[in-house]
Amino acid sequence: MAINATAARQPLCVYRGRFAPSPTGPLHFGSLVAAMASCVDARHAGGRWFVRIEDVDVPRVRPRAADAMLHTLERYGFEWDGPVLRQSTRADAYAAALAKLVTDGVAYPCACSRRELALHPLGPAGERVYAGTCRNGIVNAGAQRARVAMRARVPARPIAFTDRVFGRQLQRLATDVGDFIVRRSDGFFAYQLAVVVDDAAQAITDVVRGADLLGSTPRQIFLQHALGVATPRYLHVPVAVDAQGTKLSKETAAAALPASPLPALHAAWRFLGQRAPVEPATSVREFWSWAIAHWQVERIPRQPTLPLPPSAQ
Repeated sequence: MAINATAARQPLCVYRGRFAPSPTGPLHFGSLVAAMASCVDARHAGGRWFVRIEDVDVPRVRPRAADAMLHTLERYGFEWDGPVLRQSTRADAYAAALAKLVTDGVAYPCACSRRELALHPLGPAGERVYAGTCRNGIVNAGAQRARVAMRARVPARPIAFTDRVFGRQLQRLATDVGDFIVRRSDGFFAYQLAVVVDDAAQAITDVVRGADLLGSTPRQIFLQHALGVATPRYLHVPVAVDAQGTKLSKETAAAALPASPLPALHAAWRFLGQRAPVEPATSVREFWSWAIAHWQVERIPRQPTLPLPPSAQ
């Protein structure tokens, strides 16, 4: 029997959404699409919308990138509720969550090297499926290694949830992913654990983000069950790709958002499949007012990836 995400959810209160970029470079068109969808979905529902800086992966963080992101969001007319949460200040909360997982027998140490992990088979999504080498204790050469990672012990039964755009999703973590990292061997906490702890701390009811994270959702739902916290609703939007089919990202040097917001806002709105106004907005404030009133989730394309529109190139 599958772990059903909806079965463990607590009753929904006021809609609480969030946009959570990583400060590894400037915001680009793909960032704008995700930010717009999450913000408009929250405001259309009369809910609150928060911004979180996901800087838990400290070695990849670029100096002053987070402040530049926030300034760009402001210039593009985004207005968020409350203070900005920064993952780099949350290590104690992640450590407490990991301690619970260890106490409950969910998390365990792993001393496998990168070379050893590279020998593990590839799963359906192209990730290495951990073979469980250290599941019952560290063995062989690993026992001499000073630094170890921590992994989450996944169940054999599948995990299912219903995405608001892509419909019912089901994944068997044991065969598709294997036991996954929750704290790296360098001591930094993994995204999968940090995002679950932070969504719970901020009482997030709805997660709206790019479809490139659709495959991560079952891992997060598993951790939500293990930690005894609520599971949000999920909505994943198509990811913009370039002419070569490569996802727009900071790592692939995607172009930063232009200084003039309106053309990019209109392009992101069309990318999300939304009906364009008869008369295009002539100000950023006018655009947001119209967009929040006319948002339609059912119009979002179901393709996981879509080409970058010419107007955004």
